[in-house]
Amino acid sequence: MIDDQNMITVYGTVWCGDCRRARAFLDRHQIPYRWTDVDRDPAAAAYVESLNHGFRSVPTLIWPDGSVLVEPSDRQLEQKLGIGNAP
Repeated sequence: MIDDQNMITVYGTVWCGDCRRARAFLDRHQIPYRWTDVDRDPAAAAYVESLNHGFRSVPTLIWPDGSVLVEPSDRQLEQKLGIGNAP
């Protein structure tokens, strides 16, 4: 069983290319995450907007330690996860 408290939460939309890329990156590296579609969840959309100064910037990733990455590149994801060739 996966502990939701220790999972990354990915807020995004199905039509967003950066969201698809971030999810593919996490899938490729077998990183478990919880997906929340902000187009289908108004409370999630409001939360994302509260984090991003009123903007619905996606993907917004919330890490178990409470840190946030907004529209991260694959390199930023590598660095945060400590994988790949990122220093």
